[in-house]
Amino acid sequence: MRAKDFLSIDQLTADELSRLLSLAVELKRAPLSAMGSLSGRRIALVFQKPSLRTRASFWAAALELGAECAYLSPAEVGLGERETVPDVARVLSRYVHAVVARTFLHEDVVELAANATIPVINGLSDRSHPCQALADLLTIKDRFGSVEGLTVAYVGDGNNVTRSLIEAAPLAGYRMRVATPLGYEPDASAVDAAIESGGKIEILHDAHVAVRDADVIYTDTWVSMGEEAEREARAAVFPPFRVDAALVACAPRHTIVMHCLPAHRGEEITDEVMDGPHSVVFDQAENRLHAQKALLAELLGGEP
Repeated sequence: MRAKDFLSIDQLTADELSRLLSLAVELKRAPLSAMGSLSGRRIALVFQKPSLRTRASFWAAALELGAECAYLSPAEVGLGERETVPDVARVLSRYVHAVVARTFLHEDVVELAANATIPVINGLSDRSHPCQALADLLTIKDRFGSVEGLTVAYVGDGNNVTRSLIEAAPLAGYRMRVATPLGYEPDASAVDAAIESGGKIEILHDAHVAVRDADVIYTDTWVSMGEEAEREARAAVFPPFRVDAALVACAPRHTIVMHCLPAHRGEEITDEVMDGPHSVVFDQAENRLHAQKALLAELLGGEP
């Protein structure tokens, strides 16, 4: 990778994204092939938000590669409160070889990277979730053999996950349809940038139209962390965007259903779909491990 950091999907070239996915496939097929390759490396997980998949998958990925991983809780670090973001970056640069940051504000992870002399990985911010998108593309590649030429229909809130998938579309060559209620569309600048880069992006307000001819149906929670005050308002407008059996029936028989988790069963997705034959949700969760092994190997490989 050209950059020392991984903050968003759109910082990658198409070749870099392809190489990361190919490496993830290789590491998934032969998990012992890179065992110990990052021996002696230390990774800090600096999280402001709770996590299951990001924390556990980075821990497991580091362990399989021979690196050590330390979780630093919000109470211990107080990022931007107890201590300034630049100071945290400068201190951790003296102790560890990489930082995975899971922050409320994207500006915080950008500031960490600007002041660190070691790689900083965006484990999630309000702007994007690039590590999730890598695992998503790996999941699609696993199922279809290639991502290029497919149609991905995202149904629900135009959030940080949506943005990362939009950013990846022109790089990986798939069509992206996003169906949201009015007022909940993804960031317009991200959509415009993806289209200018050759991406085929459609923003719709009808879930049934979005999933027609779709190879992938993707959804996420209607209320992200930090938006809890909007729960009642969102609950009133999102039900037409629920991924249920009736919606899936509008798509081709080969369509797969994805969710980045955690799922609010009965809200954005029903049990019948999440546990049904179209679902690859738990394969998708597993692929966080393999995608992040590839990312760590790419950023930290070579001499310490």
